[in-house]
Amino acid sequence: MDLPALTFSDDQAEAYDRVTEMLREAGVDLDDGMTGSLRPGRSRVMALTGKAGSGKTLLLAELCKALEGAGLDIVSGDYESRKKKDSRSVAVLAPTNKAAFVLRTRGVPATTIHRIIYTPVYDPEYERIAEWLMGNGERPEIEGLSEEALDRAHAFFQTNRSIPGALATAGLRGSDFITGWKRRDEPLDIGLVDESSMLDDRQFEDLKEIFPTLILFGDPAQLAPVNQSGGMVFDKLPAEARMELHRVHRQDEDNPILDLAHALADPAVDFPDFERMVEEAAARDSRVVWGQRVEVDLMARSPVLVWRNATRIRLINAFRAVHGAPETELLPGEPLICDGIELPLKHRKKRLDLEARGLIKGAQVIYLGAGRKPGFSRLHVIGAEDPRVSAASIVKIEKPDEEEPFIPFAARMGATFLHGAAVTIHKAQGSQWPDVQVFAPDLYAAWRAGRNEAGTPLWKRLAYVAITRAQERLIWVTRNRLSRPTYELRTDDLVAPAATLVLEAEVETEI
Repeated sequence: MDLPALTFSDDQAEAYDRVTEMLREAGVDLDDGMTGSLRPGRSRVMALTGKAGSGKTLLLAELCKALEGAGLDIVSGDYESRKKKDSRSVAVLAPTNKAAFVLRTRGVPATTIHRIIYTPVYDPEYERIAEWLMGNGERPEIEGLSEEALDRAHAFFQTNRSIPGALATAGLRGSDFITGWKRRDEPLDIGLVDESSMLDDRQFEDLKEIFPTLILFGDPAQLAPVNQSGGMVFDKLPAEARMELHRVHRQDEDNPILDLAHALADPAVDFPDFERMVEEAAARDSRVVWGQRVEVDLMARSPVLVWRNATRIRLINAFRAVHGAPETELLPGEPLICDGIELPLKHRKKRLDLEARGLIKGAQVIYLGAGRKPGFSRLHVIGAEDPRVSAASIVKIEKPDEEEPFIPFAARMGATFLHGAAVTIHKAQGSQWPDVQVFAPDLYAAWRAGRNEAGTPLWKRLAYVAITRAQERLIWVTRNRLSRPTYELRTDDLVAPAATLVLEAEVETEI
């Protein structure tokens, strides 16, 4: 067969061929770049797994390009055009905003699983604009919108391919054109799922209901979801539906971070051996740092990764103390982690609206300041396509040796947040940052505890996940010390697309 222009490794080429064969059974021929009608029948699931550096993301990106080249529509999650007869589609999904964002920075049009399961309902008047932008209708005339506004929307969409962003450049707010959210009631077609090691059984069943053809990409060395007893959803697939990729050395040559991650697979390596490896790597390569203290300046954008909750809470309070943050309020620039939505069932629409804007459990958020209403916060959601939002918030600051968290301010209900200057390694899965600080004393404690997960020492799984969160530099922090900040907390580095600034409407979550 004719492979894409780039040169695959042998196992990438084999995986591409196996997926091609599965897609051919589903009526999509990547060799000829042609599609037939969707063929009803049994569901098809395949898992392509591999450790960091095995080329999973490259393979996913090439499959997505090939599917789009064969005429399949990309389902983005922000708007779905009216379905054409016999049209075929593909969606690229990730469990978290940050994981989807990482893919989008690599040119892959990814969205979150939540944005696929729940679809937006557009006002019919403004849906006409969306259909025109998608090439499915004539240029509309909309009362209250000038020709210049429509031109701005069209120009934006040609570059960004975002319907909400395009409508925002025309001067519309999200509440103008999105009237609600509904759970998808019709299946889609082909789904490519990244970071599938994070999926639990319920999410997997939801995806199988939506996608007759599902291709999972995942890392078997990561930590399984906390409710999965050490197993991952692809572990249950038959052997013929799974393929493991191996490290592509020519792509990751001389990468000391990946070298350390893969060294953890050696059963003979214990924690002291591994620390010597880290120290030796740091002596010869600046991409690995043997840290004597936690660098507080980095904590505002990339959390320190820890194992124990007690460590996380101590580091958070130390971070706030060195910045002079008062107990009764947050400072603009402080990082938060969304811990879920606290709303009664009767406010389901409001919950979906918040979640659709990126405020799902585990989302990384930067506090920008107080909102216009009491208890509201202006927030920048890291990795969200429209990152700026203002929402009713309940912020919890946990204290060392205290059972109940301190709440500096809160709405009666809304999105709940924990501080994000430090997070557990479990919660860091699916995210990556340029610089990552790993708190080594916690991994030493895990080694001394002697615990195992799925037959592997827990400390090795923790270390592997923590190390592979680093895109450019790994800082292995060896001592329980914190530096002093060299600059104050800031927000001017948070660049939001110009179109999203007009989407910053208050999200009403009060009764």
